[in-house]
Order: sequence, then C-alpha cells, then structure tokens
Amino acid sequence: MKAIKFLAGSVLIGASILSSCTKPTAPQAEVKDYTHVSQEKLDFLGITDVNHLSAASKRALDWPDSLTNEWFGEFSVHDLKGDLAYEEGVVRRDPSALLHVDGKYYVYYSKSVGKTDGFGGDIENDKVFPWDRCDIWYATSEDGWTWKEEGPAVLRGEKGKFDDRSVFTPEIMEHEGKYYLCYQTIKSPYDVRTKNQVGLAWSESPNGPFKKLEEPILSPANNGVWKGTTQDRFLVEKKGDFDSHKVHDPCIIPFKGKFYLYYKGEQMGEAITFGGRQIRHGVAIADNPLGPYVKSPYNPISNSGHEICVWKHKDGIMSLITTDGPEKGTVQFAADGINFNIMASIPGAPHAMGLNRELNNNEGFGIFGWGLTHKYVNYDYQHIRRFAGKRKTSHKAKNEQTAKQAKATR
Repeated sequence: MKAIKFLAGSVLIGASILSSCTKPTAPQAEVKDYTHVSQEKLDFLGITDVNHLSAASKRALDWPDSLTNEWFGEFSVHDLKGDLAYEEGVVRRDPSALLHVDGKYYVYYSKSVGKTDGFGGDIENDKVFPWDRCDIWYATSEDGWTWKEEGPAVLRGEKGKFDDRSVFTPEIMEHEGKYYLCYQTIKSPYDVRTKNQVGLAWSESPNGPFKKLEEPILSPANNGVWKGTTQDRFLVEKKGDFDSHKVHDPCIIPFKGKFYLYYKGEQMGEAITFGGRQIRHGVAIADNPLGPYVKSPYNPISNSGHEICVWKHKDGIMSLITTDGPEKGTVQFAADGINFNIMASIPGAPHAMGLNRELNNNEGFGIFGWGLTHKYVNYDYQHIRRFAGKRKTSHKAKNEQTAKQAKATR
C-alpha cells in the first residue's frame, strides 16, 4: 500500500515538475529607470528625489516633451446682432464651421419652432427634442457679428423618406469649388429607440440650391439587440458596436487624397462610466466626397467626446473632445487621422463650436480666435452666439502687474 502511495506521489510530483517546465510564466512588470531624467525636467516638475516617486510623479515624468501650453487659453461668449439674435419661440442651434466667400461669412444651422414636448405625448405630432422637426437654414454676415438669415438650405424629405422627420446638425465643406453639407436625419416616428442616419447635399454655390442624395451616406451598426419591445433605450440583450444606436454630428474633412467623415457614435444601452456618458467618435472614409463611405476598422477612434470639432493641423488632424467621457476637455492629434493622442487640456470650450477655419495657422490656440456656438436659454429654445478665444501663458494675481510697475517707477 505504501509503495502504491509513493508511486502515486511520484507521478504527481513529476507532473508538477513537467507542468512548471512547459507552462509559460507571466512576464514581470517592467521597472522603469528614471535616473536619466534631466535635472531641468525634474526642477520644472518639482520632483527632487527620483528614488521615491509616487504614481503621479511617474506619470508626469512619462509625459512627452511635446506637451506645451500652445493649446491653453480661455473663452468668452457674446450675443449676435441681426437675425441670429435670440428670438422667442424659435430654435437656432448647432452652427456649422464658417465659410468666407466673396467677402461674406456663411453659417448653416438647425432651425425649428415651438416648444419641446418629449416622449410622453403624441409622438407622431409633437416635438420630442429641440432638434426635432428641423430644417437646415443659413445666414450671412460681413463682419461676423450682424447676421442676415437667407432662408432654408436643406428641407426635410417627403413622408416615407429616411429624412422625413428632421434634418439637423449640419457641417459644410468646400472642395474644388463645390459645397457639401452633411447632416443628421431622422425618419418618423421618433421614439427613444429610433436609429438615425447621415445625409448629404451638395451645390456649386454656398447659396444653393443644394441637391440631396437619395440615400444616406452613413448608418448605425446593425449588431445590437434590444431587449423586449418597451421603448427603453437602456434595455438591451447585446449592446453592439459603439455606434449601434446613433450616428451624430457628421463632419467631412478632405485629407491625404480621401474624404474623412468624422462622427459621434451612441451605443444601444449606453452606460454612465467614470467619465460620464459612454460616447465615442468614429470615422468613415471615401474616395469621393459623395461616397460611398466605409467605416474604419479601427473605430472607435476616441474614448470620449460629444459634438465633432475637427480640423487640419500641420500634417494631421486635430480633434477637440468635449463634454462626455474620461478624456473630455482635451485636444487630440492624429498624424494619420485615426490614431489620436492627447495634446493638451482645453478648459471651458464652448459647446457645438462652429470653427472659423480661416484662422488656422497651425499655431495651436489660434484656431479658436473666434467662431460660433449655441446657448440654451432653456430646454425649449436655443440661439446662436459668437465665442472668442485667447491664449493664456501666465497667471497673475489681482493688481500684481500694477504693483510691479509702481515699484519699478520709484
């Protein structure tokens, strides 16, 4: 009996030895050496002992040297004059980037009338969101302050079309003398599980007429599964891709011989994470501005964000990430238009920014010199305003400069 037990024990020990010889061991965490860091960098960061580093100090030492204050600044917002001043009972929101053609600035925006009723009433006839039952209008200005509303640029489609309920949140692109408007669309009825799409219209003049494409150029992913039939967008059996519910805020940028359509994705069963709403950005790419647009296999290309605000910067694309997610309030850069990395924090950026890309001199904060945004007067009504941005490179206490100057004159 003892012999049998000894034999069995030997087999177990042998198996254990064999297992330890053949099973790969987990890699050891790399211990990084910070003793090579320059004294200048240590002094700038206020770190005096590289042998006793907190996790925060290690992160600071790992920051790339390219992180400068060229993107840091402050914003102010101002009321407009003329037809874009606040008008009771009217919604004007989501201004596009600005065009400057023949001495005039052009802006395109969502416009609707009447209060918002939400989803508790007659969905077929009520207005469920401020951006419901919108058409896309445009206005012009010679100075960027006083605006004249010129009329509709793109109207809702006929009943039964994919855009029959609302066309909204436009963005404008000029390319080789033609003008392209992309925008969100909704088909009736508009309930909380409705999936929207992206439409496109083009013209040979910023004044139109704009010719709409018959079919959408972008749709949500079709791999999520709702749970039950109750109109509840948080009940899902499978969430699907990051854009399985909605594709919002489209913006097309000509880039490296192709056309990059950036957009915000909303997921079925959207969660609240440690950074807020679970919203991310994606991109679809085409060889022609009219499409077809193919979603990048690398989507999503952000961990955060809300409205799309992108522009060309040097040899790549910059993206301002606002409002939602753990990386909100940052500006990010991608040399290839896809792989974005954080460049700086941008505190207090206005929402739904319509950039004045004419100011883009590839020198950081200059792109934010002035542009348009919108303001919620209340949940029912919004209007368009003008923002101004100013780079900030230092901080002084009240009257600090005055005191310094007074001392110098004694």
